[in-house]
Amino acid sequence: MLDIPGNEIHLWFVEHQQITDEALLQSYRTLLNAEEEKRLQRFVFPKHKLQFLVSRALLRSVIGQYMGQPPASLIFARNAYGKPRIASFEQSLPLGFNLSHTNDLTVLAVTQAADIGVDLEYITRKVDILKLADRYFSAREAEELRAVGVAKFNERFFELWTLKEAYIKACGMGLAIPLRDFSFMFEEQGIAISFAEEREDYPDHWQFWQFMYKQQFQVALALKAEVSKGPKNVLSRAGIPLQDFDACEALLTNKISN
Repeated sequence: MLDIPGNEIHLWFVEHQQITDEALLQSYRTLLNAEEEKRLQRFVFPKHKLQFLVSRALLRSVIGQYMGQPPASLIFARNAYGKPRIASFEQSLPLGFNLSHTNDLTVLAVTQAADIGVDLEYITRKVDILKLADRYFSAREAEELRAVGVAKFNERFFELWTLKEAYIKACGMGLAIPLRDFSFMFEEQGIAISFAEEREDYPDHWQFWQFMYKQQFQVALALKAEVSKGPKNVLSRAGIPLQDFDACEALLTNKISN
C-alpha cells in the first residue's frame, strides 16, 4: 500500500507518448468496467482513446495502491456536477483526488481531503486570450491581464485560467460556478483569491499552488484547507501506470503558493 500523510499532496504525471507497448495498453483495458469500455469506444481519434485509457489506468492503479485494493475492483461515482469520487470499500481516511489532461500529459492529484482540484494546460496552445478573458475573467483579472507586458501576457493568462479551473473543480461544481464570481491576485506573499458577494466563500479556507512542468505545461492546484493550519507539502512523481514512477520535483519549476 501507498501511504499519504495528512500534510501532503501527491501529484502523478504520465506522458502518453511514452506508452507504446501494445501488451501494456491491453492490460489497461482489463482494468476498465463496462461503462468505461463504452466511453472508450465512443472516441473517434486514436489520440483521444489513448488519453482516456491512460487516465483511467493511472487513476485506478494509483488509487488502488493507496487503498490496498485491486485496480479493477474500484467503483467510482459522480456528484450532480460530474466530479468523481470513490464509492467502493470502507476507507480508513478520507481520500480526495482529481485528474487533468492536455496535449499528451495527464496529472492525478491525491490528498487526505475531499475538496481538491488540479488543472493542466499546454501553454503554447493557440487561444484567443483577450476574448476568453473578457468572457470568463472578472473585470479585475481582465484589467490586470491587459496591464502586464507582452513578454508576460501569455504566461499570466494560463496562470489565471488554470487557477480558476482548479478552484471550480475543487468545489465539485465545475462551470456551474460563474468564473467572474472570484478573482485571483499575485502578491509578494503568494496567490490570493477574493470573491464577489454572491459567491459565499472565504479566502482563508483555500490554499493554492502553481508549477511549470518541463517549461511547457502550467499546473495549478486548489485545496479547501484553512491557511491557518499551515500549507501542505506537494510531492510529485512521473512514470507509467502499472510500471514504475520516479520522483520528479526537478521537472517542476516556477513554484507559487499561498
